[in-house]
Amino acid sequence: MFENLRSKNEKEINHSGRSYVGETMQLEGDLRSSGSIDVAGLMNGNVFVSEIAVKETGSIRGTVEARTIEIHGHIEGKISADIVIIGRTAVIKGDILFKETLKTEEGADIDGYIKRTNNGKSNTEEDIAIESIVEREEEKKPRIIHSVHKEVKEAV
Repeated sequence: MFENLRSKNEKEINHSGRSYVGETMQLEGDLRSSGSIDVAGLMNGNVFVSEIAVKETGSIRGTVEARTIEIHGHIEGKISADIVIIGRTAVIKGDILFKETLKTEEGADIDGYIKRTNNGKSNTEEDIAIESIVEREEEKKPRIIHSVHKEVKEAV
């Protein structure tokens, strides 16, 4: 009897649907999914999903890796994605690594480095040349030493 109900329920599961973390929900721990998720609540842990949308009330504290990420809430941690979309209400404290596209709206608060990764390609000759130019320029920068001289005039 129970086997029939269990097998029937397994067939009805929609693996392509979006999961939802509501505003009143708090999750502790890592989350992994081959599907998509909308976050309106609080998550403390790393997130590895196919697609994620962080709503204005949503907050994630941890690393986020996805194919596509859209951020309107808060993220404190490293972000890695092919496509990153950052809304005007987003607050991000952490580095952003993207492969294809980065879109930001005016007003977003980002505290961290933003870097485009090389899509898994090895360094091209152009990349190597640019890196060596930057390194040489840093070596040539003179050190600035400020000294203060005070002139003292004696009253006669």
